[in-house]
Amino acid sequence: MKVDAIVVGGGMAGLTSAAFLSKAGISVLLCEKGESCGGLVNTFERDGFLFDGGIRAMENSGALFPMVKKLGLDIEFVRNRVSLGIEDRVIRVDSEANLEDYQNLLTDLYPQDKTEIGMITEQIKKIMKYMEVQYGIDNPVFLDIKEDRDYFMKVIPLWLVKYALTVPKITKMQVPVVEFLERYTKDRSLLDIITQHFFQETPAFFALSYLKLYLDYHYPRGGTHVLVRKLVDYIEDHGGKINTGTEIVAVDPEKKTITTSGGDQHEYRNLIWAADQKKLYQSIEQETITLPSIRKAVTERKALIEDKVGNDSVLTVFLAVDVDPSFFSDIASEHFFYTPSRKGQTAAGPLPRNGDRRTIETWLEKFFALTTYEISIPVLRDKSMAPAGKTGLIISTLFDYQLTRHIKNAGWYPQFKTLCEELMVQNLDQTIYPGIEKAILQRFSSTPLTMEEYANTTDGAIVGWAFTNRPIPAVNSLPRIGNAIKTTLPDIYQAGQWTYSPAGLPIALITGKMAADQVFKGIGKNR
Repeated sequence: MKVDAIVVGGGMAGLTSAAFLSKAGISVLLCEKGESCGGLVNTFERDGFLFDGGIRAMENSGALFPMVKKLGLDIEFVRNRVSLGIEDRVIRVDSEANLEDYQNLLTDLYPQDKTEIGMITEQIKKIMKYMEVQYGIDNPVFLDIKEDRDYFMKVIPLWLVKYALTVPKITKMQVPVVEFLERYTKDRSLLDIITQHFFQETPAFFALSYLKLYLDYHYPRGGTHVLVRKLVDYIEDHGGKINTGTEIVAVDPEKKTITTSGGDQHEYRNLIWAADQKKLYQSIEQETITLPSIRKAVTERKALIEDKVGNDSVLTVFLAVDVDPSFFSDIASEHFFYTPSRKGQTAAGPLPRNGDRRTIETWLEKFFALTTYEISIPVLRDKSMAPAGKTGLIISTLFDYQLTRHIKNAGWYPQFKTLCEELMVQNLDQTIYPGIEKAILQRFSSTPLTMEEYANTTDGAIVGWAFTNRPIPAVNSLPRIGNAIKTTLPDIYQAGQWTYSPAGLPIALITGKMAADQVFKGIGKNR
């Protein structure tokens, strides 16, 4: 039986596509390799503690809430408050006024750079204003011209004018953030402190906008997986079918079929690929394609992305501790970016990707004392996320996939994981969370290899293509985002983090909806 649409990938992009297709009455089959949907949006339980295994919170960015509203999903979101800390200093980001606190924090730590910090702060202020324009409306892709007529007539035209005036200013800030900031300071430690928790060569506009984005973070009560569960229920309630544990090993763009690892074959009228893009082109046998145009499209795209790498990954330690949540809330908020030292992680030295064990262990000791940690404490958002009087912590830092793979190949991966857990806990125990080490009830970790295996992504990437790729094999201009879902293959569309750069949850939702719209338009014409 031929299906109107097959969606490959049960992450947020795939779920969004399938939800809106099923809402429109289009027959849809969603295939997910894992045993459950969600990808990097998931929550799991360990002995009464609930942990988020992927993203820690969700930014609205004019996409999340309109999507939830349009589908009528019953989800309670709570405000996700963010704190920033360096050594023994912590500030809470509750409003745009806290930018002054951030400036004062940096000035106190680097008094010799007071003038330079002032100039950098002025640039951040500009970017915050640009962000207000870029994400200051409900994204029109989730609106209906008939149902939301007043919004389209009164809000969108004025926004389009502001946006047209703002885009050229944003474009000037698309250079890598370190390169951009070097116009104002050469202090390596200061540059590290501002940028080391961003991906390599993150565009300046994207990186320096985060003080604004922090104010837009929210959290679904019950854990991030609540959004996934609601979308799965919606799809199935509206006639869509979801096959988990289903890996797609072959795609035939001429016959319009997909084949699973179990040997099942399904015909489609439209295919939305919402999974790792390399897997799509690896699954097409170009030698069997008879049409020259399709063979050429596959060959060219496969050659373009063959040597491209995924963005940075993360190393995460999960802790359950016998400490009351109030201990942590007195120090910082539920989402905390903390750096133990003002020195900056460049002081750890170059990445020892091909080093021997002793060299790598020495580097790790330095790195974990200097890196920036993203700390999430779910129970501070929702009391049901941990047993009474106890706390679960999710502690992450950006980490290199290639180094992790080298360690695995060298045969000391389990020892590496244990060492990383110990060093991360020790650094937090000796700085911001004294006594935490002795209160641990359970401790375990995930690495970039875990991300690769669980989320099935190239290089364990958490937000698509690395900014270091030349060129980045994805649309990276917001005015051209409409092209992000297109492929050169007939009736095959793409969605998710590999389609647009920089990516994230809002891009997954937006491209997922756009791909669904494109399928709906095509089916409408055919009918």
